[in-house]
Amino acid sequence: MRKYISRAAIAAVSVAFATEAMATEWSVSLWGKRRAFTEHVEKLAELVSAKTNGEFTMNISYGGLSKNKENLDGISIGAFEMAQFCAGYHRDKNPSITVLELPFLGVASLEQEIELSMAVYQHPATVKDLERWNATLLMPSPLPQYNIVGMGDAPATLEDFVGLTVRATGGIGAAMKTIGAVPTSMSASEVRQAMDSGVIKAVSFAPHAHMSFGTIENGTWWTTNLNPGTVNCPVVVNTEALEDLPADHREALLSSIPEALSHYVDNYNNKTMSAWGPALDERGIKRVTFSDAELAAFEAAAAAPAAQAWIEQNSARGLPAQDLYDLVTGMIAAAK
Repeated sequence: MRKYISRAAIAAVSVAFATEAMATEWSVSLWGKRRAFTEHVEKLAELVSAKTNGEFTMNISYGGLSKNKENLDGISIGAFEMAQFCAGYHRDKNPSITVLELPFLGVASLEQEIELSMAVYQHPATVKDLERWNATLLMPSPLPQYNIVGMGDAPATLEDFVGLTVRATGGIGAAMKTIGAVPTSMSASEVRQAMDSGVIKAVSFAPHAHMSFGTIENGTWWTTNLNPGTVNCPVVVNTEALEDLPADHREALLSSIPEALSHYVDNYNNKTMSAWGPALDERGIKRVTFSDAELAAFEAAAAAPAAQAWIEQNSARGLPAQDLYDLVTGMIAAAK
């Protein structure tokens, strides 16, 4: 009997160790707080845990693991397994995906933004670009066209932007410069303090971020239709961590991406956007709408020069920049 119990105990311990060995726990580095911008990551964690009966879990941290501008660096050294970042925060680190931040591309929906992003993410040049950081692009964080919340007198024409200090990154910043604004690149979490101190007078954001980071608490006006572009903010994973996943955990992760993105889009379109108008009204924020002629002049001044400069700069880096640009613009033209 003692011999039987001993063997049973050994077997139980072995099973326990095997179960423990099968468990996967990832750290995920985000920033700010849970909001529309992070809902796909939250949903992904939920789905993966459910599909693996809790054997694969994601511990999501909002700023506790890294600064947002250093998330790609953290991924590269394996400080955490998954992270979110925005291409415009460090264009030199991820030049391939900044094609998606060029101004006036004419993206019509979050669904189209996802389609374009995934096509660029899967391009061999982009894969190679991110390999330098031991990173694999998993999914985008699709955002609508950016518009501006500002303080003080509302602009009546585009000429009124001359000299305006505005938080605007990437291609949006380049576009704002063409109409005389003074763009400043800073992370979302720095914006409210910069407005409070007067360092900037206006902020270019998507609606969810204007609400989440408090720009509408300071703002007196908002542009309804400037629509200079958007930013591209991927979710990435450490490539080695991805490759080391057991096959069933890897499948659980990758198969959950479409549903996570669908949840994100539904939440943004139905919850965030339904709250945006009332948020402006409650604070008495003036809506500023520009004429078609002014918008056409803005696009003419900003779009082609920014695209040409991007192609030249990144071709010099060794990227197939024209191919990436043609991929994006060709998909947009085909959709029309």
